[in-house]
Amino acid sequence: MIFRPPSEADSLILQVTVGCSYNQCTFCSAYQGKHFRIKDFEEIKEDIDEISPYKIRRVFLADGDALIIPQEGLLRTLAYLKAKLRGLERVGIYANARDILRKDVEELKALKDLGLEIIYLGLESGDPEVLKRIKKNSTVDQLIRAGKRVTESKILLSVTVILGIGGVEGSQVHAIETGKVLSKMDPDYVGALSLMIVPGTPIEKEIQTGKLVLPTPFGLIQELEWMIMHCQFTHCFFASNHASNYLPLRIQMPEEKEKALKRIREVLRRKDPELLRPEYLRAL
Repeated sequence: MIFRPPSEADSLILQVTVGCSYNQCTFCSAYQGKHFRIKDFEEIKEDIDEISPYKIRRVFLADGDALIIPQEGLLRTLAYLKAKLRGLERVGIYANARDILRKDVEELKALKDLGLEIIYLGLESGDPEVLKRIKKNSTVDQLIRAGKRVTESKILLSVTVILGIGGVEGSQVHAIETGKVLSKMDPDYVGALSLMIVPGTPIEKEIQTGKLVLPTPFGLIQELEWMIMHCQFTHCFFASNHASNYLPLRIQMPEEKEKALKRIREVLRRKDPELLRPEYLRAL
């Protein structure tokens, strides 16, 4: 099973690592059962050689945090991709905050020069207490510094947040603090997902024991309103159109912020389930 961002649906998925080097976030089941390893360059080279006859515009480097590969290895892979795929326009990659902070701006710029155009970073929440509870391996400060470092290098930054992960009790604080942290990061893209409980994950046990109570569908939409209210961006495309969400939105911010808030408030006022994505269509 290979995981990639929704925006990489048309990209070639090139697996340069297997699994996730951290693999302890309580909500994530993506890499369970995988022993993390960085693939040998000869393996990667064989894959690139195999696809080289085809016209490929975009490549996504998998798995979970491929930016952990030492700089020399990433440069070698990107240079080979650039040499073999003549029509290549963009390479994307997942990264966590610590991976990013291990590289200075000049090292990130060197990766960009070889085609790395977008980095996907999971923020999940701007609330420090939520980050601790979900065992995120980065602090709010680290996440903000990592985001700023990416944008300083002129690589596009796409940040993921998760509605509902603060539970009912922490819902408002989670949403507001996430909006504030996103503003400090000032990314190019934000993707809001809704928490969906995967069997076998630690967070499932929190739900079963009552330690964590999930917001209702309209509670998740209320979070979306609070979050967007507290987002101040220079120029950002904010989307909640992931399949997990009840209210799909695609917003160019700041231009369409008030229009989006007006729509959210109308949905919250009416509280009509017919306005929401049906449960059977929701998925990860």
